[in-house]
Amino acid sequence: MCRSIKTLRPPALPTEATEEDIRAAALQYVRKVSGFRAPAAHNREVFDRAVEEVTEATRRLLEGIEVRGS
Repeated sequence: MCRSIKTLRPPALPTEATEEDIRAAALQYVRKVSGFRAPAAHNREVFDRAVEEVTEATRRLLEGIEVRGS
């Protein structure tokens, strides 16, 4: 999908993902899906809200994943 989004869970990431890592991945996802690197002023609110929602969903996902056998 988007090659610049990195896997954020161990063992792919040697340490726990930071808030910055999670937000960067969310931003890349929203950019890819929307087709905008930077939205126009009239789309800024919905774009930023999407980034925040994807950030939160990613954080919950990473907190809930149980990695076995590593």
